[in-house]
Amino acid sequence: MGGAARSVDAMNSGIIPAAVAGFGTGLSLIVAIGAQNAFVLRQGARRQAVLAVVGICAVSDALLIALGVAGLGAVVTAWPAGLTVVGLAGGAFLICYGLLAARRALRPAGEALATKGAAAGSVRTAVLTCLAMTWLNPHVYLDTVLLLGSVAADRGSLRWVFGLGAMLASLTWFAGLGYGARLLGGVLSRPAAWRVLDTLVAATMLAMGVMLLARTV
Repeated sequence: MGGAARSVDAMNSGIIPAAVAGFGTGLSLIVAIGAQNAFVLRQGARRQAVLAVVGICAVSDALLIALGVAGLGAVVTAWPAGLTVVGLAGGAFLICYGLLAARRALRPAGEALATKGAAAGSVRTAVLTCLAMTWLNPHVYLDTVLLLGSVAADRGSLRWVFGLGAMLASLTWFAGLGYGARLLGGVLSRPAAWRVLDTLVAATMLAMGVMLLARTV
């Protein structure tokens, strides 16, 4: 009985750290997706279909995170060596993404609120545009399904707690971005603001990539 109680206590004590880690990891990956964030900012600044856009982004991320956690969890259960392979791939991908973010910080494109062909004149247009940006972007599958799922798998039995933390990060980010844009739209439309943001993303990605590779190797 004592051993079982200690095991339960140990698992419970790891729930909050796992959720916090999921929140931080999910937030860092969401911030790095430029086109989707730019569209949410644009809608928020114009106060058009903000609820619909935020809802689509948050629900889509939740589904993708769940797929990543479930899929990679099954791989680890059936083939433990898969964790090593995924860890190496995830760490390498994080480092590459961090370098790309650093490059964007050094060479800002100056298109903070630009959205290619995105008309925001109606809720229907906003919804269709948001769906396209979310589900037709190949990077979202790499980031959310593969990468986030691989990091979650490293949490073992707490991987779903990690995933819930990432889902909460998505909801928090998109809600803050959409509804806060009306107050910060002027600042966030400046290339300098995105340079700072990309610098933070680059530092986070590189640190996470190095730690993931170190734990795997």
